[in-house]
Amino acid sequence: MFAAYAARIDPTHPLNGLELGDRPAPTPRPGWSTVHVKAASLNHHDLWSLRGVGLDEDKLPMILGCDAAGVDEDGNEVVLHSVIGQSGHGVGPHERRTILTEKYQGTFAEQVSVPTWNVLPKPKELSFAEAACLPTAWLTAYRMLFTNAAVRPGDSVLVQGAGGGVATAAIVLGKAAGLKVFATSRDEAKRKRALELGAVEALPSGARLPQRVDAVIETVGAATWSHSVKSLRPGGTLVISGATSGDRPSHAELTRVFFLELRIVGSTMGSKDELEDLLAFCANTGVRPVIDELLPLDRAREGFERLEAGEQFGKIVLTV
Repeated sequence: MFAAYAARIDPTHPLNGLELGDRPAPTPRPGWSTVHVKAASLNHHDLWSLRGVGLDEDKLPMILGCDAAGVDEDGNEVVLHSVIGQSGHGVGPHERRTILTEKYQGTFAEQVSVPTWNVLPKPKELSFAEAACLPTAWLTAYRMLFTNAAVRPGDSVLVQGAGGGVATAAIVLGKAAGLKVFATSRDEAKRKRALELGAVEALPSGARLPQRVDAVIETVGAATWSHSVKSLRPGGTLVISGATSGDRPSHAELTRVFFLELRIVGSTMGSKDELEDLLAFCANTGVRPVIDELLPLDRAREGFERLEAGEQFGKIVLTV
């Protein structure tokens, strides 16, 4: 079957390890389901995999891709929850949890195999491309906002780095949930798009906000960390799920953290139950993922190049 896969690890030039071509189709195994992929979306996790973060050399070649929507063996339209081993279903109770492509082959292929427990019904209201955007970036944003930041309608939130998949999802979900959303970006066009999606104000990175916020959604890391901490009200919550600019900020702002009793919460992905809630939320409210570009699988390299350059606003989706 045709697939986009990591053939080599290159920490400096990750796309040097990306190959497109034939790979073995998944073989049946007890407790697992084979899904015929209709759409799959890119995440920064895929670039990190090509750099060797979370993916060891002895696992190569590895088909990339965490997210997918497609059709199972019985003809059902489905969405995949990409955290394997979270429940023990299909792998045994003692296997540590992993994300697709860390241990098991991913979704950038004509077929993918996952534990049957990880297969959820796709709401009829969502297209395959829309549904394929949800299991990683949108689920991460959903958990950051409503589980870990525990914001409620009327609260204020700052979303750093508008344009990325998680940040875009947080703006859209926050607006739909009645939050007052501020966003930042170095790019003027991305700030304009953030306003169109529902942010009340979009500012250049590092600019002072008109008010301190209840929560900050942080995925950028070192470049925005100090600004994130300074933007919180006393007792506010900073939720971080990524560090695309690096994980070593020059100023940790520790004095401000303890003096203002700020909460800093790490967040990774989300649970199957939260994905079910997110799917229902989108189906019932009309909220839809922001799709930057649709590309056929055989043009996956173009999508990776766009993601690496930071040119996208929303999700890049590969169709099969």
